[in-house]
Amino acid sequence: MDTGLLKEVEHRVDFCVVGGGLAGMLAAISAARHGAKVLLMTDRPVLGGNASSEIRMWALGCHGHNNRETGIIEEILLENFYRNPTRNFSIWDSILYEKVRFEKNITLLLNCSCNSVEMHGGEDCSSGRSRIKSVRGWQLTTYTWHTVYADYFADCSGDSILAPLCGAEYRMGREAASEFGESIAPAAADNKTMGLTCLMQAREVDAPVKYTPPGWAKVYESDESLPNRDHNLADLKTNFWWMELGGEYDSIHDTEALRDELLKIAFGVWDHIKNRGEHNADNWELEWVGFLPGKRESRRYVGDHILTQNDVASQGKFEDLVAYGGWSMDDHHPGGINYSGEPTIFHPAPAPYGIPYRCLYSVNVDNLFFAGRNISATHAAMSSSRVMATCAIIGQAVGTAASIAVKNRLSPREVYETGISELKQTLMEDDCYLPFNRREISGISKQAVLSSSEGEPAFLINGIDRPVMDADNGWTGKTGSWVQFTFEGAIPVKSVRIVFDSDLNRTECAGDPIMVPYPMLCNKKHAMEPFGFPKTMVRDFTLEYLDDKNQWRLLIHADNNYQRLFRLDCNISAAAVRFTANKTWGSDKVHLLAFEVK
Repeated sequence: MDTGLLKEVEHRVDFCVVGGGLAGMLAAISAARHGAKVLLMTDRPVLGGNASSEIRMWALGCHGHNNRETGIIEEILLENFYRNPTRNFSIWDSILYEKVRFEKNITLLLNCSCNSVEMHGGEDCSSGRSRIKSVRGWQLTTYTWHTVYADYFADCSGDSILAPLCGAEYRMGREAASEFGESIAPAAADNKTMGLTCLMQAREVDAPVKYTPPGWAKVYESDESLPNRDHNLADLKTNFWWMELGGEYDSIHDTEALRDELLKIAFGVWDHIKNRGEHNADNWELEWVGFLPGKRESRRYVGDHILTQNDVASQGKFEDLVAYGGWSMDDHHPGGINYSGEPTIFHPAPAPYGIPYRCLYSVNVDNLFFAGRNISATHAAMSSSRVMATCAIIGQAVGTAASIAVKNRLSPREVYETGISELKQTLMEDDCYLPFNRREISGISKQAVLSSSEGEPAFLINGIDRPVMDADNGWTGKTGSWVQFTFEGAIPVKSVRIVFDSDLNRTECAGDPIMVPYPMLCNKKHAMEPFGFPKTMVRDFTLEYLDDKNQWRLLIHADNNYQRLFRLDCNISAAAVRFTANKTWGSDKVHLLAFEVK
């Protein structure tokens, strides 16, 4: 019977994540995989945030050779390689959706906007330290109020919605150069930010297509009316990121008005490309325009450490390094498209540089984490750390930290004080690369004799699971070759861990060589070649063990592997464990980056 009252639902979990971009997704997934009961609340119908079909920005991160982010984000990208050779956004959305929706221990609330907070004891933490008791969200599709009680919360919303609701300390705008000694900061502090963009995408067809702009579109008569704004469709990396506004406005509360102006700009820019001047665009049509602006910057939380330009420049070799960046300090002019000069300045940043755990939890709210572009950083440092692959691995660090907090009943700060080594080792065990650190190797792997049918395999147990600088840190063989641990008699073996070469530089994949490193496409040429899977990956392999009767027994035969990290729980008694590579995805060499037994 309909009582006329709106439905109320309560949830009780260990860890509540607000925001379903890549940072929030990975925070939720990583915590859930380590045993925490998780709820993810997001106000959008799809996951992925700026990477989703609603906004369509590329998930990029650290520049440089072999610096690609791994862990769950590489797992997602490899799934996309495997299932989405034409880079279809509906398939991409479905991959992001299933990673959360079908992960054990996660409750997913889509279309649910967080809009209130209850503190323990009803206190306002702006007057002192406090804890969040619950958050409340409105789910538009079901006309339902959801109240989520949790021990720990993570704000991965980008706009830091929990900050004004609970009184957590935050910043917005640009710091003065003198505050942290930042050479790229302005002389005086201000409230200006980087702006918002409604992206657009085009595709080439096999016949001319006319375009009639709406009467409300802006008019750009000549290329001189778009100075320093590249709009060459022949370059598939042209994604119109410079159609930007909002840096001189309130990037949160003015979003609707800014969206209206950004749409005028987008349709006007396409009119310019099609109808005003020669742009070789006769056979190109406008395929999609985003009606949800992608944001670059708004509120940034204050943590126990504030990441600065100087931290970035000095490589961030913190003892509590749990993630890394490596994008340049890409500081967009707040005037956006209304500024006639260069739309951004790419201030150099080392690749990689470390990001410390102390930037990922609140300085004054005892159970609040955060991940994404809203971490504790100055505007200057955030101009690098804001890119999505960096935000993703920050999210995995936060989710892993939350699981340690749940397990040991620790505050986020206490995880830093007593559990930072466990956090770092767990991340590396989960294939999250931490620069300047090594993963600990199990005792039985170090004590065993490690041999192979060809080549020296010792690097497989050095605790670095990728090439770094001039060190390969792996073992190379050919199809049919093997690597083996031999023990002094039969001993208990509980698990096996393997890391394959997923071609971090994306040089061994079929498809447009310029666009292979990009997880999705913007503009699409006519009859483009589909993208292939990384040829370096081992596709077919066997694991065997030598039992106490000197008989080889099969542990597993994997005939369609397409993930970089492989782990198997086995609980056997073995005198030896052998890995044999039977087939790759196309390479004539087998390249293994880690092989370990525990």
